[in-house]
Amino acid sequence: MAAAVQVPPHAPQIGWARRLLGPFHVTGVFWYHFPRLLEVFPVWATRPCVVLFTTIFFVALGTIRRAVAANLEPVLGPCGLLSRQARSYRTLLEFAWCMAERYELPVRYQSIRATLEGEEHVDALTTSERGAIFVTAHIGHWEMASRHMAKRLIRHTHIVREEEVDPQAQEFVRARIKAVGGAGHTTHFATGDPRLGITLADALRRGEYVALQGDRPRTASRWLPSTLFGRPMALPVGPAVLARTTGVPLIPVFSFREGRFHYHVVVRDPIRVSATGDRSAAIREATQRLAADIEWAIRRRPHQWFCFRRLWPEK
Repeated sequence: MAAAVQVPPHAPQIGWARRLLGPFHVTGVFWYHFPRLLEVFPVWATRPCVVLFTTIFFVALGTIRRAVAANLEPVLGPCGLLSRQARSYRTLLEFAWCMAERYELPVRYQSIRATLEGEEHVDALTTSERGAIFVTAHIGHWEMASRHMAKRLIRHTHIVREEEVDPQAQEFVRARIKAVGGAGHTTHFATGDPRLGITLADALRRGEYVALQGDRPRTASRWLPSTLFGRPMALPVGPAVLARTTGVPLIPVFSFREGRFHYHVVVRDPIRVSATGDRSAAIREATQRLAADIEWAIRRRPHQWFCFRRLWPEK
């Protein structure tokens, strides 16, 4: 198992543009407040707004545009220049739609349609008193997956989110979650505080659920070398360690956007982390199985894989 070393996060790189633009940078607080206009705009206005701002960001964010195209090449194969641009634009468009509907959710929740695949795994949880860890990735509308599971299972769920790059944006997200959040879940932010692991373990032992993303190691966190599309990929060990410590299963779950206010939630086979034998081997095996599920989800909806930093050097 790798030691706690500096692993480049999979988020966009921050450089001179961030320092120059401040709150108006793509990671700045301005772009967290601005989409709130969608809450008051008529529903027909969302589509032109999404297309307009996707086009603006596609032109302005050359580094991200190139990173998306490079990351998709192992998934979709090599292609020419125009096809690379089309892949990037389509991915940014999908991301814009997910973001827009994320802001529309509080005022248009009744319009949401969510279908479920893998219902047998959910039914098995309802008859068990044990907790479970729902693991997803930055694919599709990942927040919809955790919301759907929390609502369906009617048991308290602890949702773990990454911190935002901009401290002001982080406070905005914290306040918004508090304003629109329900009583059925508690949101935690992954700050590196070791007490969070204790809190989550206690919740799982009480039979509650934990929902988190398992595709991005935080900077200075523990990780394991894994593979994605035959290429090296660092994945966090936290989900597998938490599952082994508490004896609960890891359950991969993904939420794909199928159309306007329409989502398809897929629950994959549970991953059991062996509590006997070599600890490192058990965690390594579970992490690679999770990598296989993430790869499956990316192949199913490659343009809904939102990884905006180049993962692999050019061959």
